[in-house]
Amino acid sequence: MEESEILNGLTNAVVNGKKDQAVELANKVLEAGIEPYKAIIDGLAKGMEIMGDKYDKKQAFMPHLLMASNAMYGGMDVLIPHMKTEGDSKRAVLVIGSAEGDVHDIGKNLVKTMMSAMGFEAIDLGKDVPIGKFTEAAIEHKADVISVSTLMTSTMDNMEKIVKSFSEKGIRDKVKIIVGGAPITVDYAAEIGADTSKKDAMEAAKWAKEAVKALPDNRWN
Repeated sequence: MEESEILNGLTNAVVNGKKDQAVELANKVLEAGIEPYKAIIDGLAKGMEIMGDKYDKKQAFMPHLLMASNAMYGGMDVLIPHMKTEGDSKRAVLVIGSAEGDVHDIGKNLVKTMMSAMGFEAIDLGKDVPIGKFTEAAIEHKADVISVSTLMTSTMDNMEKIVKSFSEKGIRDKVKIIVGGAPITVDYAAEIGADTSKKDAMEAAKWAKEAVKALPDNRWN
């Protein structure tokens, strides 16, 4: 199979919720010598972005998204162990979750996928995460990046409380914080003390990869 055929196949496997097909094609990626990162970004994640867009337009519903997500992670489980890391450096740690009161996790999962593809070790706290859990996880895992999402204006106050909790714990300077979701803007991110907000999961991952370079290596010691 040609590279483009494999990548398109991965995208379609996710869109159609075919986990077995995604796993089979992920193995073909390895056999063909295609970069796993490229297969994740241009194949699996592309399929999930299509499904996220369909969901936003009410052309797909939660069961379809769950099947698509299952297919995507099936393929990623094959590919991630074969991704190249930069030297012998420790993988950067991402703590990610949806703000307390918000039960949506589609956008969060897509950001997690992109961050994982960038080489991050993702600690996923899930959805409707209590405010204090973010700092607890950051301290426990010596996090580099914190990602908080919400799709609801009613939980934006909790997002602010999460960001403030890092200052209250005296660890704000140890992490980079990115916030996101439909109602979140760059101005709002700055207003609540976060580092940035990105509307696109890929842009969020690119930003995070660069942002961690500014963090001192020994800050958690």
